[in-house]
Amino acid sequence: MATTKQKNVIDTPIDRRETFVSLSKSISDSDAGMEHKLHTLYMIQQKDSKIDEIHMLLGELPDEIRDLEDEIAGLKTRVGKLREEITDAEKFVAQKKIEAENSKAAIAKYQEQQANVKNNREYVSISRELEYQQLELELADKRINEKRAAVDGLKASIAATQNAISQKEADLEEKKKESDSITEETAKEEERLTREIAELKASIDARTLAAYEKVRANARNGLAVVTVKRDACGGCFNKIPPQKQLDIAMNKKIIVCEYCGRILVSPDFEEDKESKTRE
Repeated sequence: MATTKQKNVIDTPIDRRETFVSLSKSISDSDAGMEHKLHTLYMIQQKDSKIDEIHMLLGELPDEIRDLEDEIAGLKTRVGKLREEITDAEKFVAQKKIEAENSKAAIAKYQEQQANVKNNREYVSISRELEYQQLELELADKRINEKRAAVDGLKASIAATQNAISQKEADLEEKKKESDSITEETAKEEERLTREIAELKASIDARTLAAYEKVRANARNGLAVVTVKRDACGGCFNKIPPQKQLDIAMNKKIIVCEYCGRILVSPDFEEDKESKTRE
């Protein structure tokens, strides 16, 4: 039975700024196992893309869930502040009631005194005090009524806000259920792909992996390794010169797209993948 020859991985210093462009310039054309390296990078890319597709199934759900959670938290904070305003208003009303009772007591006292005055000067003085206390009583009653109306408004705002919270909590629960359902369906596949990617990465040197991750992170569609399709880069779709296509097909060195910086690999890699899928 034939045995698979183990590939020796030689680690090289990692430069996080490095891309496939700089990497291709520093690797000799005779780099041993280049075809294996290119094919492995291609397979890593394919599996990373499948994970991207899984994440796309969730769509905007994670962001929508976070937004709803933030909105609910904000509404609950608003309810708390409204309740504090009600508490303050009720304290104000209680104080004004005390003032009103004091004014009533003063009015009763001055009315009694007014009935027993002995001269006009005393009558005028008591009348002024009586008028002042009556105005104080009217003002206290006015402030009490105003605050009670304000409290009614605050309570209505709390009811409306709590209703909004209930609606958003129902939406949140629905979106979480949807997210959990998708995650449950895809969790095993994502776990398998992640494990396979880790196994593939173990056979690639750290420097090349660093370049791959940098290009992938900067690519809009997450593609760092692409095949040539219809004589063009499979990432940015710019035309590839015939001679460069021949070099790519040789699998002897890392060749990058001069327009987008992605690594270009032979279309045969894609055909191999499709044939294995059919098998």
